[in-house]
Amino acid sequence: MIRYIIRRLLIGFVILVIVCALTFVFFRVLPTGNPALLRAGRDPQPKLIKEIEVVLGLNKPLIVQFWDYMKEILFHFRFGFSYYSQEAVRSLIFERLPATASLAVGAAVLWVLAGLGVGIISALHRHTFRDRAAMGTALVLISAPEFWLGLVFLYLFAADIGKLKILPGAGTYVGLTSDPWKWFTSLIMPWIVLASGAAAVYARLMRSTLGEAMKEDFIRTARAKGLPERKVVRQGVRAAINPLVTLFGLEVGVLLGGAVLVETVFNIPGIGRLNYQAIQSSDFPVVQGTVLLAAMFIIIANIVVDIAYAYLDPRVRFS
Repeated sequence: MIRYIIRRLLIGFVILVIVCALTFVFFRVLPTGNPALLRAGRDPQPKLIKEIEVVLGLNKPLIVQFWDYMKEILFHFRFGFSYYSQEAVRSLIFERLPATASLAVGAAVLWVLAGLGVGIISALHRHTFRDRAAMGTALVLISAPEFWLGLVFLYLFAADIGKLKILPGAGTYVGLTSDPWKWFTSLIMPWIVLASGAAAVYARLMRSTLGEAMKEDFIRTARAKGLPERKVVRQGVRAAINPLVTLFGLEVGVLLGGAVLVETVFNIPGIGRLNYQAIQSSDFPVVQGTVLLAAMFIIIANIVVDIAYAYLDPRVRFS
């Protein structure tokens, strides 16, 4: 197991280097906005543009820029400085990381619990009203974009503009250490919006896999031995959950992508909103830093998922 984890970490490191190279090519080589030109103002002078390029290091050859960037990341874990605020990208990311972590972790817990629960109920009560209602709702949630669903929730439930005025609206997020209760209530709607699509996918997949597992011979054997139905269902869930574990590793990327939209709609000062603002202003170091951080999270999540297989399925062995 240890050897397998080390091998996966080394592969993940190579993938991160490739991601760094690709983002550098996308933002420095392919046609994009010139940061020096954008920063020079409405009436840029050629001399001023040249001076800004020297300050930002854009006058150096591309290979030198790439080496300097990789050297800072690999040896110092620094992502450079923002073209506009001149703040360290690492500081900007770490400053906003708690908000995105709160949003992502809460949404992940909600989608797993809701998706598994609804999927199990639908699988055990196939073709009933509960099953049809749950799967119909899941289909709607899968089809609904996060930004549209977020606007609908604000229109219906936000305390400032909503029709029912139940929950805090956009721009009400505070840190966990500042006010735990306000932190929790301000994230209820963002959690639901971000988790809804993934939970719907989980529910439909769990219904399908558990329905097939409950037809297997080991389930009939367990029932023939007189085991309580609750324990029989537990065995079926354990056999049916492996595809959902695989899906969880893939959904982490979707979760981080959806966080950009949700943070924008609810005005949450997280990494997703930081990335959105950086793309608008062509602040390439910030975009590269957030993309690299997202890739790191996805790689770690997939390693954890692979390790979880060994505990969920005794047949899985790593070498």
